[in-house]
Amino acid sequence: MKGRDEIALALAASGYIADADLSTAISLMQLLRRPLLLEGEAGVGKTEVAKALAKVHATELIRLQCYEGLDQSSALYEWNYQRQLLAIQAHRGTDSIEDQVFSEKYLLERPLLAAIRRPNAPVLLIDEIDRADDEFEAFLLELLSDFQISIPELGTIPAVTIPHVVLTSNGTRELSDALRRRCLYHYVDYPDVDRETRIILARVSGASTSLSLQIARMVESVRKEELRKVPGVAETLDWAAALVGLDIRDLHDAPETVHETLVCLLKTHEDRARVTPEVTQRLLGKVA
Repeated sequence: MKGRDEIALALAASGYIADADLSTAISLMQLLRRPLLLEGEAGVGKTEVAKALAKVHATELIRLQCYEGLDQSSALYEWNYQRQLLAIQAHRGTDSIEDQVFSEKYLLERPLLAAIRRPNAPVLLIDEIDRADDEFEAFLLELLSDFQISIPELGTIPAVTIPHVVLTSNGTRELSDALRRRCLYHYVDYPDVDRETRIILARVSGASTSLSLQIARMVESVRKEELRKVPGVAETLDWAAALVGLDIRDLHDAPETVHETLVCLLKTHEDRARVTPEVTQRLLGKVA
């Protein structure tokens, strides 16, 4: 069990700059062996937490991307029907063929089954759980409680190891109280200027401290505008990489380039039209 400070350092070494609250949540997640539910706006870095944890533990990341209509067969397991059919045709008339085709040989692992059968505990990322429906959420709750899966043809399959489970939600629908009670919870917000500066320095090669600070301050100002889609951390990193690639060392020296490259941050026609050159100049005035 690592403490909060050790977790923060380990995450930083993997390229993820965590705040104290998130480091504490991950520390408790490991101590209590409980799933961690990360909620927040799209683009704040929730998925990156799971990727960083996989690096910290030097283990596999298994990702289940949720969507409307996701069912158990897509998330849990399926039978390889084509191979089963071929086997039945090849052994027609054999009494034991039914038992043979419903064996491990013909079982297709999906993310949830794979996660509990790994010899080394993986990080299981259940991404955007709010996009799945209530029925799938109820099934998932049962799995997270028992960490075992029942397959009618094979019986109950207990977990070989308990995975490190991270769930993310963008808040598009309200999650059940039962799921929230089962998990530890942390709300991931947009980073403050200091943390976003450190994120840029850690992830963008060639970005100086002064430029990274200017970028973070500019992005903070952009996020306060009335935008349809607020830029996330990924957009900040794209913009920083673009400015470094264009050899921009100070935003004030190239206001036209700053405005033109805001396409890295602004992802809708309405937002691009709203942030005019005059608005860009006004926001630049707030960047020391």
